[in-house]
Amino acid sequence: MDTWLARARLPELPPLARSSLARLIPVQVPAQTPLFHPGDTARGFVIVLSGRIDVFLVGPSGRDILLYSVAPGQACVQSTLGLLGEETYSAEAVTTEMTELVLVPRGLFLDLMDHAPFRTHVFRVFADRMGQMMRIVEKVAFQRILSRLAAVLVDLAVDGTVTATQSELASRVGTAREVVSRRLDLLARAGLILRDRGRIRILDMPGLRQSAADIDGATP
Repeated sequence: MDTWLARARLPELPPLARSSLARLIPVQVPAQTPLFHPGDTARGFVIVLSGRIDVFLVGPSGRDILLYSVAPGQACVQSTLGLLGEETYSAEAVTTEMTELVLVPRGLFLDLMDHAPFRTHVFRVFADRMGQMMRIVEKVAFQRILSRLAAVLVDLAVDGTVTATQSELASRVGTAREVVSRRLDLLARAGLILRDRGRIRILDMPGLRQSAADIDGATP
C-alpha cells in the first residue's frame, strides 16, 4: 500500500497522514491529455511520479506560451493557488508524455498543510516555481526573440539535435509559429543550425550559446 509514497519526493509525515496518502491510487494518464482549462476549479494537489505536465497561458487569439512544466518533485502553481486561495485556473495543463500521478483531494491537502514539514515542502516548491515564472516574464519582456529561441534550442538539444515542432518552440519562446520559422532561418543562414525534416541539428553550439546570451543584439 505504501509503494508509491516510496517513489514520491515528499517530506516525513506523521503515520496517520502517511496512511491517508497511501490509500490514494496512482493513475496513468496518456500523453496529450488535458488536465484542466481556464475557469476550472482545482480538485486537488497533483503529485507527479513519472512523466511531465506542461502548463500554458492561452491568449484571446489562441496563441499560447509555456509557463512551466511539472516533473517529479515539482508542484503546480495554478493548483496550489486554487486550493489555498480558492482561485479558478487561469491556464491550461496537458501531459506531454505518459504520466503517472496521484491526485490528493482538497480536504486531505488542507489537512496535510497543518503539518509543518509538508507545509514547508509545498511553499518551497511553490517559491521555486514562482521564481522560474518571473524569469520567463523577464525574458519575454526584455530579451529579444532570436536570443530566446537560441536559448530554448540550447536547452532542448540532445546529442546536438532538437526534436520539436515550430508550434512547440513558439510556446516556449512566447511568440507565433511564423516568427519562430523566420528566426530559425536566420540562425540557419548564420551557420548555427541545420533544419532537417522536423529536427534541428546544432552545427555551432558555442555560437548558439552566444546568440542566447545576446539580449541586446540587433535582430529582434
